[in-house]
Amino acid sequence: MSDEQITFEVDGMTLQGNPGDMLIEVTDKAGINIPRFCYHRKLSIAANCRMCLVEVERAPKPLPACSTPISEGMKVSTRSPKAISAQRSTMEFLLINHPLDCPICDQGGECELQDVAMGYGEGVGQYSEAKRVVKDKDIGPLIATDMTRCIHCTRCVRFGEEIAGLKELGATGRTDQMEIGTYISKSVTSELSGNVIDLCPVGALTAKPSRYTHRPWELVQHKHLSTHDAFGSNLYIHTREGRVMRTVPRDNDAVNETWIADRDRYAYTGLFTDDRLTRPMVKRDGEWVAASWEEALEAAAQGIQQIVNQQGPASLGALVSANASLEEQYLAARIVRGMGSNNIDHRLRQTDFSGDADDPVMPWLGMDIPAIADLNAAVTVGMAVREEVPLFAHRLRQTALNNQAHVTLIHPYQQDLTFPARQAPSQAAEGGDLGSLLALLKAAGGDIPSNLADHPVGSIEEAAAIVAELKDAEKGAIFLGAVAQNAPDFAAQRAVAAELARLTGVQLGIVAQGGNAAGAWLAGAVPHRAAGGADAVGHGRHAADMLADPCEAMILQGVEPEFDSAAGQAAIERLEQAGCVVAITSYVTPAMKRYADVLLPMGTAVETAGTWVNGEGRWQSVNGAVRALGESRPAWKILRVLGNMLDLNGFDYMAVTEVRRELQTQCQEVALENKTASLADARFELPDQAGQGAYQRIAPVAMYGIDPVIRRAAPLQGTEKTQLQRHVLVNPADAEREGWADDMTAAIEQDGVRAELPIRVDPRVTPGSVVVFSGVHAGELAPRAGKVEIQVEVAA
Repeated sequence: MSDEQITFEVDGMTLQGNPGDMLIEVTDKAGINIPRFCYHRKLSIAANCRMCLVEVERAPKPLPACSTPISEGMKVSTRSPKAISAQRSTMEFLLINHPLDCPICDQGGECELQDVAMGYGEGVGQYSEAKRVVKDKDIGPLIATDMTRCIHCTRCVRFGEEIAGLKELGATGRTDQMEIGTYISKSVTSELSGNVIDLCPVGALTAKPSRYTHRPWELVQHKHLSTHDAFGSNLYIHTREGRVMRTVPRDNDAVNETWIADRDRYAYTGLFTDDRLTRPMVKRDGEWVAASWEEALEAAAQGIQQIVNQQGPASLGALVSANASLEEQYLAARIVRGMGSNNIDHRLRQTDFSGDADDPVMPWLGMDIPAIADLNAAVTVGMAVREEVPLFAHRLRQTALNNQAHVTLIHPYQQDLTFPARQAPSQAAEGGDLGSLLALLKAAGGDIPSNLADHPVGSIEEAAAIVAELKDAEKGAIFLGAVAQNAPDFAAQRAVAAELARLTGVQLGIVAQGGNAAGAWLAGAVPHRAAGGADAVGHGRHAADMLADPCEAMILQGVEPEFDSAAGQAAIERLEQAGCVVAITSYVTPAMKRYADVLLPMGTAVETAGTWVNGEGRWQSVNGAVRALGESRPAWKILRVLGNMLDLNGFDYMAVTEVRRELQTQCQEVALENKTASLADARFELPDQAGQGAYQRIAPVAMYGIDPVIRRAAPLQGTEKTQLQRHVLVNPADAEREGWADDMTAAIEQDGVRAELPIRVDPRVTPGSVVVFSGVHAGELAPRAGKVEIQVEVAA
């Protein structure tokens, strides 16, 4: 962009802008209001509403400010009689067919059409003809339509094409017969679809779950965050009388721009469900009874203290949620270590811990979030990009389209993408994702170490091209996703990826799982690291070990092991054998009542103040939006009191800010770096190959099954995505050979556990593999990859 500025005049005010800037962009920055409907700063210019018409000197007619580039010496009037007449005429045309249903419209009170009509509309129209009526469309469980209100601004259409990357909405017909809808009757399935609600300037597209439940002027707005993935998208929580009524995006170009994922938008529907725990409960003589906070905390402290006194500090362990706040994770770690134990972990879905000694201080993206959109080459390994972190996929789409970046996906199955990318599905028979990484390492001229010499090397036809793209990139990166992190050979994958990043001169990024998985490392919620990344004194037990053989005293904070851990249903049976299990939880499940001894109700993320650290290392602090439900309390307060009752020093915090400041002082020297050890020095162990010869299960975490709140969000559970992920996905060639077909029931057995799921034949799945999502099959298969046996009754 040229440094030369263009000087021009608007309403007598001298302004400056860059060559190529549109008039409306410069006036917005200067605070000069020009009405508009179709213009949006993140979308292309359509100039079809004509509401932004202004008078430009020497122009024969009014010009749309959104599509008029500035020029040296131009003089513009936004309030001249000619400009106002044009704007009033446009307003009159827009209102010809608009229904007079503002009193029952969800958009009423925050409607752009209402606001502009008040300033530019006439009290009486010239037209008396009947208004047109447009039949509403059913486009899924998330978005309600009232298309008679549509003014054809096409923001929703442009969003689908330019941001979501799915042309699901479009215009059919012409003039007064024009309609916005899906080309064929279908649902809108984009994981970012809810953003069209914010874009719609009228009430044509509104949120279906909150329809007719509130009026906008009744709502109180609170700043908050997404606590479900590594981006930490900025949100506004809107409440009425202590209840969350909706969630909308908060602009922050450094994080989520002006978008949020549907998962973040509709998570609030899972907050206040029938299974919310609203008062403390204690198990007495095998029966659950309600108790006061004092009684419940005393029972928890006595149970823990008695076991530690009798069996030693190693008998205490804790499992904390990767979505918990930094303060909660820190206090949980302080309790465990204050009692003399290091048995604490948040990595519940991870199965390979052999590389713990080479772990970074905090796994991070390797760059700031906006830098993802500036990459010239990127390789993702074991990451379902659109499902794990939807806005990460959005940033990859930006760099693929705007920079023509070379994006390569190495993954156990083909993905449906919204941007051009090379996909290199890894074959189970060729060593999976690790085999594919070895192929790239070999193409980069790296040496395969002796401990990987016998591991299969994948056959990637374009391995040399991928390596060349990384080497030639001014800005390049390799990212490891959740499938890679949960794989039984994760440590080896990370070591090979780090070596490949060194050889090609690019960054290594790790996309952490959970809203505060990165922060959990800083808080010391891992067995081998204390707060601030310092090495722990001694070495505790990791999550998989504690779930396979629980400590005699266990603290569970915000987790449901049957969904959230690699142990699955087996964790329930094992936890039942523990002497004392204290569950700090927002929800109570039948499984909890089996294994827990004390249930302490904690507030959800919107009911507590706290700090979350996103994948780029950004600390973001927020206050609670509503009071905790019933007798539940913020988890940091519960842990503070529990620490006091265990006679531990340093638990006299009066505010959550004191906890945060204490931890910040311990993190001042933290330096983020994922490439911690060379391949020659890296430590890892490979799993045995006993699973070869059978079908290999791929177990990505279901998009709407990642945590307790999302799993209870009914609108999200009704989406097509969720319905698909409740199937077992099989390769067409395997299905033809076995005689399988869609909707047949498959009996799947893994590690002695059996589940029955309907079949869906899917060409994205590689031969010899099946995809069974984790996080949605509690009580059945463990949420992890591995060998599975499949039996299907096929009619003769």
